[in-house]
Amino acid sequence: MSMPSIPPATGRPVVGSYDDYASAQRAVDFLSDAGFPVERTAIIGSDLKMVETVLGRLTTSRAAMAGAGSGAWFGLLVGLLLTLFTIERGAAVPLFLGAIVIGAVFGAVFGFIAHALTRGRRDFTSRSQIVASSYDVVADAEVAEDARNRLIHLNWREG
Repeated sequence: MSMPSIPPATGRPVVGSYDDYASAQRAVDFLSDAGFPVERTAIIGSDLKMVETVLGRLTTSRAAMAGAGSGAWFGLLVGLLLTLFTIERGAAVPLFLGAIVIGAVFGAVFGFIAHALTRGRRDFTSRSQIVASSYDVVADAEVAEDARNRLIHLNWREG
């Protein structure tokens, strides 16, 4: 079974331009609510840039704690799976808790070692995201005029 081909977003008429993604999303949602064939639209971000927000200093102890947290979650999953197949119900709780503790210990060790191996090259935590300076809603040429007229009504309603 082949995937339907998606028409390229570029080269289609712009039916609305917005300063932020939420506004462009709201415009497409408005078109959807009005019964417009939104599968014939796209949102295009222009002038993309990567923004990395530094959240704080990363020490080996923080790396170990983060690893312990991740390991505990993995241990929780393994513990749940193991308790499903445990015949003795009295052994289920210790098995479940043991899996969490073992996962946390291994996660802490791996987090500590992974951070220590970086030798201070990246001693901070951060969150990255791609943002655009503007967002255009485009539509196929056959339905662009209809979309543009409907979005004018949205602007009147919000303005």
